[in-house]
Amino acid sequence: MRVWAVANQKGGVGKTTTAVTLAGSLARRGRSALLVDMDPHGSLSAYFGYDPDTLERSIYSLFQQESIGHELEPERVLRPTGVDNLQLMPASTALATLDRQLGAQEGMGLVMERSLRQLEGMFEYVVIDCPPVLGVLMVNALAACDRLLVPVQTEYLARKGLERMVHTLELIQRASRRPVPYTIVPTLFDRRTRAARDSLDVLREAYPETLWEGVIPVDNRFREASKRGLPLSTIAPSSRGVRAYDGLLEFLMREEETSTTGEES
Repeated sequence: MRVWAVANQKGGVGKTTTAVTLAGSLARRGRSALLVDMDPHGSLSAYFGYDPDTLERSIYSLFQQESIGHELEPERVLRPTGVDNLQLMPASTALATLDRQLGAQEGMGLVMERSLRQLEGMFEYVVIDCPPVLGVLMVNALAACDRLLVPVQTEYLARKGLERMVHTLELIQRASRRPVPYTIVPTLFDRRTRAARDSLDVLREAYPETLWEGVIPVDNRFREASKRGLPLSTIAPSSRGVRAYDGLLEFLMREEETSTTGEES
């Protein structure tokens, strides 16, 4: 099972769209995939019709179980998405209270890693939608993932968010002494604008080793897909946005094959 986390400390950069579309493309290829919503805003959960204000069981339940010493039961949190080969672990708005209530309690940084370990064999891929702030949820996602994806809108202010995200990642890696490879994904690219082209050039100059060579273009069909509550990759696989994400997926799968081969040798 491979685990990818999608994170940025700035909103509006295509984080949830990236998670949904990649997972949908995996499912369309017959790969069993799990989406994990670790953002208290619950955008990913709402995408598939779940209300984070009223869910009886959610990711918050796992942290509650850990806090009172009960065995984790992640399979009870799984929810259908209406898409074959794709399931969801939804968020609850109660996650926003997690740092204040339980953040300092021992063991809280590894709840998601232990939960996913129990689901080993059920899913080939896990895609985690992370919160936009550093806290126990972000720490959990980075501890559980094999690779971090950082979507960055191709405009000036989004680059500032990227700098904060990279700094956060470096802090966590130094504390845990566990390297997490990351890939920067340029999103919402409009080649018609000078600002987008200039921003992409700056990213290529500043992050030559970690920037994905492709771009995710602006595509209004993503908005249509969200209204239907389905990944665009499952309803319009030939759309330009999905073709771009398919290119990203192929890149990520090649990277995973390379890293696995390196580990085996």
